[in-house]
Amino acid sequence: MAFLRDMFSMGPRGTDRKELTPHQEEILTKIAMKVVSWKMSVPAILFLESVKPLNYVGSQMMAFFEPFVQAIFSWKDYDEFRNMMEERGTVEKLLQRIEELDSEAQEKEKALKQERKLQRKKQWREKSFKEKIRYILIGR
Repeated sequence: MAFLRDMFSMGPRGTDRKELTPHQEEILTKIAMKVVSWKMSVPAILFLESVKPLNYVGSQMMAFFEPFVQAIFSWKDYDEFRNMMEERGTVEKLLQRIEELDSEAQEKEKALKQERKLQRKKQWREKSFKEKIRYILIGR
């Protein structure tokens, strides 16, 4: 009956989580940057949060799809990522990295919008009265 007790265990208690190597950190950062650049942060976070308890099963599915994915990604990075996904803490680290990069991207976008708004105001102030009336009436 010991197998029933260990079937759903989350690992030994009191053990520290395995730290990621710099190469693994780089892989997580690359993935998070791709997700943020595609503006898919919210769907990715929702998906990862919903499948977090099944991360080991997901890593085994990645092993199944490996021959197809090798045509797109480098084998070494994909294999490393698949091995990382077997650890429960890696999904949380990926989520944190996506959230961090997404917040940075939003701040940059907000600053850019503010800069454009100020530039439009400045251009409007520099126009003559005649140009402003023409713009209001004609739209150009």
